[in-house]
Amino acid sequence: MYFEYGEKETEYLKRKDKKLGAAIDAIGHIEREINPDLFSSVVHNIVGQQISSTALKTVWTRLNSKIGTITADTLCSASREDIQSCGITFKKADYIKDFADKVYGGEFDVYALRDLPDDEVIGKLSALKGIGVWTAEMLMIFCLQRPNVISFGDLAIQRGLRMLYHHKVIERKLFEKYARRYSPYSTVASLYLWAISGGAIPEMRDYMRGLYMKESCS
Repeated sequence: MYFEYGEKETEYLKRKDKKLGAAIDAIGHIEREINPDLFSSVVHNIVGQQISSTALKTVWTRLNSKIGTITADTLCSASREDIQSCGITFKKADYIKDFADKVYGGEFDVYALRDLPDDEVIGKLSALKGIGVWTAEMLMIFCLQRPNVISFGDLAIQRGLRMLYHHKVIERKLFEKYARRYSPYSTVASLYLWAISGGAIPEMRDYMRGLYMKESCS
C-alpha cells in the first residue's frame, strides 16, 4: 500500500506555490509505502531508530521469525532477552515491552488514535517511552495517512526546503510560513521535499552545503 493522494492535492499545491508546482511536474507521482497497522508500525519505528534501512530490514525479519506476528499478545509473551537476541538493544527491547504491556493491559488504546486530531495523536504517541515528536509525525504519515503533516525536526525536509527555495538556513518562523502555505495538504508537500532532498531534481543543490564549502575554502 502507498500513501494516497491525487490531482486534488497536487493541483492545490501548484496553485499555492509555483516553485513547488514545478518540482511536482518534474518529479511526477510519488509512491511511498505505508503500514496501516499502527501497533506494528510503532514497534517498527522503535526498532529502526539510529540504524540503517538495511540493518532494520534484517532485524525486523529476525524479530518476525522469532516472535511471529507482531502484536501486543506475542510481544508480551516474549522475554526481553528474546527481543534483544534479534539484534535489538536492551534499551529498545524495554521500550517495546513497555509499549506492548500498556496496549495489552488496556492502558494505551493504540487504535483509538485514528479518531483523534493531529495534536492529540502527537501528544499521546510522544508520551510513550522511545517515541519522540518526529517519530509520532512519521507514524501519522506512514500509518495513519494524515494529510497535513510536515516535520520541522526532519533534516531531509529542511534540506528540501533549502534546495527548493535557495535558503541557507530554515528557521522555525520560515518553516511555519511554508507549512501554512501547504496546508491542508502539507504531507504531499513533504513527499516532494523528501524527493528533492534525495536528488530527484539533479540541478538543485543544497545552499547550506555550498555556504559551508565556501567557508571551509576561505
